[in-house]
Amino acid sequence: MCDVDELVERVDGQDRVLGVVSRREAIRAGWLHRVAVTMCRDERGRILIHRRSEQVSRFPGLYEVEVGGAANVGESYEQAAARELAEELGIRALPRLLFTFINCSGLSPHWLGVHEAVVPDAVAPDPDEVAWHGWLTEPELWSALLEWRFTPDSHEAFSRYLAFRTAQS
Repeated sequence: MCDVDELVERVDGQDRVLGVVSRREAIRAGWLHRVAVTMCRDERGRILIHRRSEQVSRFPGLYEVEVGGAANVGESYEQAAARELAEELGIRALPRLLFTFINCSGLSPHWLGVHEAVVPDAVAPDPDEVAWHGWLTEPELWSALLEWRFTPDSHEAFSRYLAFRTAQS
């Protein structure tokens, strides 16, 4: 479960470490810190979405297009993304970092490291974190983003993810 008082690295506008603070303090003060997320695809190209548990402290019950959380002290974006996949979905994978950007949506500004991983259809979500999950095609996901209540990061991360993939092809 997301612990909003975990220790994180406060970073600057160039993503350089300034020091260690509690995540609660970083959010309250609007200090940049690192968050790692992964866009999960299956072999057919569908994207995993999930609805957050009502028990989580941040954005309970909202849908999310990525899996992730804050990077721990000394943890790379890739390490944080892999840890979060294991914790939230029971998946052991090495997600590929695609890009980072300063995301100003959500509770406070943060560096968001967006990853991609191809994962099995059968995932074992942690019920304390994930209330529901499903696989959507890109057109289905666009419709869902307009109709369902998603976390603030979801819209920005998905738009940038698709732009990145388009630029790479």
